Amino acid sequence: MKKLISMLLALVMVLTLAACGGNGGTAPEAGTTEYKVAMITDYSDITDQSFNQTSYEGCMAYCEPNGIEFKYFKPLQDNDAERIAMVDAAVSEGHNIIVLPGYAFGPTIVASAETYPDVKFIALDVGAGDLGEGYVVPENVYCAVYQEELAGYMAGYAAVKMGYKHLGFMGGMAVPAVVRFGYGYMQGIDKAAAELGIQNEIVLDYIYANSFSGDADITAVMDTWYQEMGVEAVFSCAAGAYTSVAEAAAKVGGKVIGVDVDQKAIIDGTYGEGMTLTSAMKGLAATIEDTLKDVIENDNWAAYGGKIATLGLASEDPTANYVQLPMESTAWTEGFTQEDYAALVKAMFAGEITVSNDITTQPAVGYTVNTYANIK
Repeated sequence: MKKLISMLLALVMVLTLAACGGNGGTAPEAGTTEYKVAMITDYSDITDQSFNQTSYEGCMAYCEPNGIEFKYFKPLQDNDAERIAMVDAAVSEGHNIIVLPGYAFGPTIVASAETYPDVKFIALDVGAGDLGEGYVVPENVYCAVYQEELAGYMAGYAAVKMGYKHLGFMGGMAVPAVVRFGYGYMQGIDKAAAELGIQNEIVLDYIYANSFSGDADITAVMDTWYQEMGVEAVFSCAAGAYTSVAEAAAKVGGKVIGVDVDQKAIIDGTYGEGMTLTSAMKGLAATIEDTLKDVIENDNWAAYGGKIATLGLASEDPTANYVQLPMESTAWTEGFTQEDYAALVKAMFAGEITVSNDITTQPAVGYTVNTYANIK
């Protein structure tokens, strides 16, 4: 009997250890840290079809299947104090990885990183200029910025190859990321026009709204562009202000180029099928998923902490990069096919095509550029 009881106790211990040691479908444990992930929206919400929504979906795509606790926090108002308060709230609930999407989080990082040295901050699109002159990125902060000029270049090149000759660019504000998009767009237009021998036929109208939200004033300017000036397609590099561009385009059958994420579904779904030519995208979700996986599963924060990484082309494969056009939803034409796009990316990755990231001087181009004062 004693022998039987001993055997039963041993069996129970084995089963108990197995239950404790299994991860139940969660990410493999690289160390002893139990991670809880939080994301804080900048000032919009997770249905903005832009930075916040894509970042939220990237967090969910990794955390949900791996059993990692995740929650997002939305500031009550658009100011630094509210964003910092949300960091405080997330930390108070035990979150030790916090994802911060957008340049507006620069002051939040400066205020919070030192306060919470044991919390890892993953910031998207937050560069040195957003953090302040002389700021040294601490070991618990990782910032990822993107080569927007490459995505802008692809979009401009595509638009001309698709047959559009009177183009527009509307930036939200003249912040570095937006300017890189715009100046890359200029260079891509120039390259395609030169290849086709039509530089003298190309016109680009260029403006900043000084706002990332659409309104009647912005719509009125876009109405003028599309209806009176003959602009055929506008690169709306202005987050939520795409609504004003799309409203104006819809009235005359104009076209729109989206930004940051694939905006075809929201633009075409709301304003008319076939309106979106393409979108100049940044790999926000891929950045989040890749970083969380490496940190949580491989205990590899050392590869990220204290760094500002610039992400762009990682492969000649168009779908494997941190900046790209959407393969499935771009309005491919005989003038610009998926094969043409693949060849373009291959040449860019090989260094055969170079794109300047200088935002201090407008690129020199061989076509007409009309630059206008800010709308607001």
